[in-house]
Amino acid sequence: MGVPYEDAVVVREAEKAGDPTVITVNCPDKTGLGCDLCRVILLFGLSISRADILTDGKWCFIVLWVVGRPTTGWVLLKKRLLEVCPSYFSMSGMDYYQSQNQQSRKLPDVFLLKFWCSYDRKGLLHDVTVVLCDLELTIKRVKVSTAPDGRVMDLFFVTDTRELLHTKRRQEEAIHHLKAALRDTIISCEIELAGPEITACSQGSPFLPSAITEDMFSLELPNGRPSGSFASNPVSVTMDNTLSPSHTLVQILCQDHKGLIYDIMRTLKDYNIQVSYGRFFASSKGRCELELFIMQADGKKIIDHNKQNALCSRLRMELLSPLRVAVVSRGPDTELLVANPVELSGRGRPLVFYDITLALKILNTSIFSVEIGRHMIRDREWEVYRILLDEGEYHSLPRKKVEEGVRNRLMGWE
Repeated sequence: MGVPYEDAVVVREAEKAGDPTVITVNCPDKTGLGCDLCRVILLFGLSISRADILTDGKWCFIVLWVVGRPTTGWVLLKKRLLEVCPSYFSMSGMDYYQSQNQQSRKLPDVFLLKFWCSYDRKGLLHDVTVVLCDLELTIKRVKVSTAPDGRVMDLFFVTDTRELLHTKRRQEEAIHHLKAALRDTIISCEIELAGPEITACSQGSPFLPSAITEDMFSLELPNGRPSGSFASNPVSVTMDNTLSPSHTLVQILCQDHKGLIYDIMRTLKDYNIQVSYGRFFASSKGRCELELFIMQADGKKIIDHNKQNALCSRLRMELLSPLRVAVVSRGPDTELLVANPVELSGRGRPLVFYDITLALKILNTSIFSVEIGRHMIRDREWEVYRILLDEGEYHSLPRKKVEEGVRNRLMGWE
């Protein structure tokens, strides 16, 4: 019978500051479960310092040691983790009805959050993003523009994790928190369901300059001796088929970064690879060791050398550069570009806009306009953030410093 659904996730909070909180997951297995769990943990701003994974293909047992925010809402985290765990129905004859019910679930409604501010100020966008994250409103797209008179119009297209934004009470709650955060800056604030005509009008340019796509979105590892961020982040990925009759062993040595386990698990999920056993450890010096016993969807180890090389190459690339960051010229202006790959399931990376706006706030750099969109590049979907920086303030700050500051914040190296 397994365990009661509520006990599928157990959170044992740290007894003292500096100790990790231990999360235990004991539930039916599914391909990609590790990715889904790690995504939730990343969404709550937590880092995994150690992990043990064990599954027989039907039932799994996962232990995660996490560290991070002292203000974490552990009850809410448990609820969100439970939502991605398969229930006991998947182990019984009732799984057909559950799958039928899941297929009938529609995509969440997208709402337009529109507000005017009397003037721009550094950190305004980050303050808004903090409020939306705390309210569990997921940012799908942003359109920000500054009028000639200095007023700022912000359009946030969001979905509600709680699926309550259609109610008056939930909308009033969101507006109240925004007004409390922005104080006398805010002039007006409205929330409405975003119809297709509104969504179409909000779309930015569907095209990216070819020079940008060639440099930023290459899926190939750099030739020759690594340089720049590649040199400071050496990655080793090896495979071995001699230690198990039914599994391929993947061993990874690399520098730690925010969302590292998520990046590994989402790559394996996209390749439809199942993890049967895994162990992860991050040292205090920032080096990580990972061992995974994996198999393909057909239950066999990876024998084909081409498949081995393809998977190893993709893992190296994802660990070396899980996000792409560049500061480029956009005509006479300067633009910050940040891109992250979208999962095959259609979900983007959590908290990217949160970290971008926080980095720019710390760098004392103003934002003139923002566009967030998705682009198919090299047969892969990317979520691209195009942020036009305020030239009046920006000229004294070198591009390299902006690029490094944003990258370090996104990677958790600040």
